[in-house]
Amino acid sequence: MKATATAHPIQGLVKYHGIRDPELRTPYHDSISLCTAPSNSTTTVAFEPERPEDEYVIDGEHIDGRGAERIRTVVDNVRERADLDERVRVASENNFPSNVGFGSSASGFAALATALVEAAGLDLSRPEISTIARRGSTSAARAVTGGFSDLRAGSNDADCRSKRLDVPLEDDVRIVGAVIPAYKETEAAHEEAAESHMFEGRLAHVHEQLADMRDALGRGDFERSFEIAEHDTLSLAATTMTGPSGWVYWQPESLEVFETVRDLRDDGVPVYFSGDTGASIYVNTTAEYVDRVESAIETLGIETLTWRVGGPARVRDPEKALF
Repeated sequence: MKATATAHPIQGLVKYHGIRDPELRTPYHDSISLCTAPSNSTTTVAFEPERPEDEYVIDGEHIDGRGAERIRTVVDNVRERADLDERVRVASENNFPSNVGFGSSASGFAALATALVEAAGLDLSRPEISTIARRGSTSAARAVTGGFSDLRAGSNDADCRSKRLDVPLEDDVRIVGAVIPAYKETEAAHEEAAESHMFEGRLAHVHEQLADMRDALGRGDFERSFEIAEHDTLSLAATTMTGPSGWVYWQPESLEVFETVRDLRDDGVPVYFSGDTGASIYVNTTAEYVDRVESAIETLGIETLTWRVGGPARVRDPEKALF
C-alpha cells in the first residue's frame, strides 16, 4: 500500500481570501488559478501496519506542530474513506523555492492527497480528490485538477470542489516568477481576513470579477484575463494589509517588478503582474515575449523562474518513489 504522486503549484488569478469553515477549509467565495510547470512537489506515502505512529518528512525535515496537524487532517480523511487503521509514512520534496509565495502548500497537499488515494486503493475522480486536498490547503484543490481550475465555494464536499476549465490560450501563456524570499504568514492572514474593514467590499465585487474572468478565459482573451488577475492582486493586498495584524507582504523588489511590468506594457509588451500572499511576484506574458520579460526582471538583480501552464496532479511509476 504505497504510492507516489506529483503536482504543480498554483498562481491565484482570482484569489480566495478568508476561510469560512476552518475544519473543511471552505472559502467565502470561488477562486480561479493556473498551475505552474515544471515546478512540482513529489510525495510518496505508504500505509505500514507495523509502524507505531505517522511520520511526515518534507525536504528532509520532520514535520510536527501545526504543519503535522494539517497533514494529519488529509491522512485521516483518506483513512476514514478507506476504512484503514494503519499508520502512514510520508515523504515529500519540492523542486522549487517553498514558503516564498509560489504555492508550495497547494502542490504539496495535492500530491499528498493523490498519493494517499492511490495507496489506499480508492477509486476517485480528480474533483473528488480535490475535496480531500482542500482539507490541508484550500488552494490545493485547484492543484489537483491542474491547468486553469475553478474552485467553487460551498459548505460541503459536494459543492466545494475544483473543476478544470477549457482555456484556448493555455499553450501560449508563460509565467516569469520573480523570486523574492521573505517570510510569510498565509494561514494567519486567512484567519483574520473577515476582520478587515475592506473584506465586505471585496466580497461585493469579487463575484463580478470571477464572472469576468471565466468569460475572458473561455474566449482566450489574454489581455483581459491577466488584467483582472493584476487588479485582484491589488484588491487582495488591500484587504490583507487592513486586517488586525496589518500584514504587508511586498518588499521593495516587489514594487520594482510592478513598475518594470508597467513600463514594458507601455512599450507594447502584453505583460501583467500578479501575486498571492508573499513578496514574490508572477509576471504573466506570452511565448513570443517571455525572453524579453525574463531579461527585464533579471536586470533588476532578481532571480527568475520561467513556467508554462501545468497539468493535473498525477500518480507516478513505482521507480519514482522517494523511499
